[in-house]
Amino acid sequence: MGIVVRLDEKLHERRMTLTELSARIGITVANLSILKTGKAKAIRFSTLESICAVLDCQPGDLLVFDPSLPPEE
Repeated sequence: MGIVVRLDEKLHERRMTLTELSARIGITVANLSILKTGKAKAIRFSTLESICAVLDCQPGDLLVFDPSLPPEE
């Protein structure tokens, strides 16, 4: 997929674990893990907003487009 999720990098920058983020935003670790590994097919704006609020970042800090990656079918 051409969209790359950079959640892992932001968590590392903030010295926060996925478990801590999960507790702060009320999303299961399993669902955050799916997002973090790039296996998610979609993300709710409310989830993105919560993640950005906790990590003090912009959506563009978490999601980037890489045209060199093959599109999903």
